[in-house]
Amino acid sequence: MKAFVFPGQGAQFSGMGKDFYDNSESAKRLFESANDILGFRITDIMFNGSEDELKQTKVTQPAVFLHSVISAYSITDSVKPDMTAGHSLGEFSALVVAGALSFEDGLKLVYARAMAMQKACELQPSTMAAVLGLPDEKVEEICASVNAGVCVAANYNCPGQVVISGSIEGVGAACELMKAAGAKRALPLKVGGAFHSPLMEPARAELEEAIKATAFAKPACPVYQNVNAMPQTDPETIKNNLIAQLTSPVRWTQTVRNMIADGATEFIECGPGNVLQGLIKKISPDADAHSAVK
Repeated sequence: MKAFVFPGQGAQFSGMGKDFYDNSESAKRLFESANDILGFRITDIMFNGSEDELKQTKVTQPAVFLHSVISAYSITDSVKPDMTAGHSLGEFSALVVAGALSFEDGLKLVYARAMAMQKACELQPSTMAAVLGLPDEKVEEICASVNAGVCVAANYNCPGQVVISGSIEGVGAACELMKAAGAKRALPLKVGGAFHSPLMEPARAELEEAIKATAFAKPACPVYQNVNAMPQTDPETIKNNLIAQLTSPVRWTQTVRNMIADGATEFIECGPGNVLQGLIKKISPDADAHSAVK
C-alpha cells in the first residue's frame, strides 16, 4: 500500500515549484489560482525570493502547501495514495490530496492558519527546542516538572528526537534539565513561537471559525491525523482534529508506525525536501521511503 506524506514548515527553498510551473499547464493554472486567492504573487517569491522573504509567515506556509499538493498531483495519474498523512502544516496538504478539502479551501485555510499563528506569536515571546537522545517518556516527565513558564512536548518526530515548545523561560529551563538527564543535545530552534503548545490557543480559536465555515468531504482514502495518529474518514472528526492540532502535539512517530501496521509498504514524500523520509527511516529502518519527484 502506498502512503503519501507531506512536510511542514521549514522545508521551503528559493526556486521551489518552478519546474512544475514551467513544464505543466495544470500546475501553472494552480499556481496562478493561488496568486489570485492570496492577493499577491507568491510564485515570484517561491521562484526567485531570498531566504528571508521565504521565511515570512504569510509566504512560508502557503508556499510549502502549494509545492506539496502540486508535487502529489504530478504523479496521481499513475499512482494513487492508499493513505495520507502530513506533519503539522502538511496535514492540510494530506487532506486536499485525499479529497477531504478542495485545493482552494485548503489554501485559504493554510493562509488563515499562518496569519493566526503570526498574531499568537506576537502576543507572547515563545520558542521551541529539539531534544535528542532521550526517551519520549523522559522528555514528557521533565516538561511536566518545569515550574518556570510553559513547556510541553510538541513534535514526536522519531525515537530519540522530540521537539519541546513553550515560553522562553520554560523551554530554557527544560533544556538544562534535559542535558542533565543525559540528552545528547537540547537545541533552541529558530522559530517564531511555541507551535503545538497551549500558547497557540488564540490561533486555534481563530482558525476554528475558519475551519467550521469550510466544507469538508469524505476523503477517498484514510488520512492519519497529527493529534491521535489514527486514520480518519469522517468529515466532522477530521474537522475537530484539525481544530485541535495547533495546541496539540504532532505524533509523527506513532503515525508512521500505525500506517505500517495498517499495511503501508511505500512512503512517497510529496513536497520540498526529504526530512520526512529521514524520520521514517529512523522510525522503521526497512521502510521504502522516497520523494514523489525523482
